[in-house]
Amino acid sequence: MRNYPEGFLWGASTSAHQTEGNNVASDFWALENRPGGFLPERSGDACDSYHRWREDLDIVKGLGFNAHRFSVEWARVEPAEGRVSLAELAHYRRVIEGCLERGLTPVVTLHHFTSPLWFQKAGGWTAPEAVERFRRYVRAVLPILDGVDWVCTINEPNMLAMMASMMKAEKREENVAGAMPPPDQAMADGPIAAHRAAREELGGFCSGWTIAIQNFEAVGGADAECAEWAWSREDQFLDAAASDDFVGVQAYTRVRIGRDGALPVPDGARRTMNGWEFYPAALGNAVRHTAARIPGVPILVTENGIATADDDERVEYTRGALTGLREAIEDGVDVRGYLHWSLLDNYEWGTYEPTFGLVAVDRATFARTVKPSAGWLGDVASGRAAQLP
Repeated sequence: MRNYPEGFLWGASTSAHQTEGNNVASDFWALENRPGGFLPERSGDACDSYHRWREDLDIVKGLGFNAHRFSVEWARVEPAEGRVSLAELAHYRRVIEGCLERGLTPVVTLHHFTSPLWFQKAGGWTAPEAVERFRRYVRAVLPILDGVDWVCTINEPNMLAMMASMMKAEKREENVAGAMPPPDQAMADGPIAAHRAAREELGGFCSGWTIAIQNFEAVGGADAECAEWAWSREDQFLDAAASDDFVGVQAYTRVRIGRDGALPVPDGARRTMNGWEFYPAALGNAVRHTAARIPGVPILVTENGIATADDDERVEYTRGALTGLREAIEDGVDVRGYLHWSLLDNYEWGTYEPTFGLVAVDRATFARTVKPSAGWLGDVASGRAAQLP
């Protein structure tokens, strides 16, 4: 097979908090701006995509992509409990219409890490009312979703739960999800129940959620330890998607597991800008693991990319990742699309330093500069590339 399946989605992903700017009613904004906090940078104006989304969509279209993933920000839609902003719903409806007008398939994520501050103060995902609060929000968003074929309920609930454990300790010693402490099980159970409630509300839509797949590899005969390690951090969340319309796979690197837990990146291995192992094979391995764990559930790659200041390295990584993805497809894995992380260099949860974007953003003027890697991936997407990876 030299081509990808008919109707395959090609595009890039963004998230509201990381790109829009001034998400002042969210829990993460409060964390960033807390006196004496441990995060090195604030999101601030981010990429100003709240105002510049049309320009961003024009770039996506101009590259030859046919899809765009973005998120609706709950903290904007419901800044105070029970107070839904019709103006913010109208804003996100305009973004959806902007995608449709440009021939882009919108992939809409309803929760991408951030929650309203009031939700967090009321107990967050572990509160008895959490599921119904999220259900109410999803119900409020339903009227703007006309024409949307793909809805992600919650982005990386496994990462969300592990981040919560890390935030309690206010440490960033491990920034690869699979090497973090395990989630408190209540922080896993809450989003799982909320996801199921959201899917009930989204009955007429193709819906699922996205999982960070960490390519756990047993080392030194630690197969049992690796399986136990993976279940709390990844597989229980995949199991919760076993009856979904699709599952979003998000893969960047691997995590090696020994008898005592996660092992460091091997000596001499290439590392990305944020310290992760340079490991393009992660994507092919991730979709294969997902297909084996929950057979019959279509897969949409909703994130894959690399933090690097070297755009040639971005092309090298992505070519390797897509080679592994295409091989998995040829072997029968049902993959419906590839959405690169990310469209823009953006706020990476505490710092702007790691650059994942296909498009650079000037921090002072917000001017967008399309990188050569974006043109290369656009050529692959549109079939203009001389050789498909």
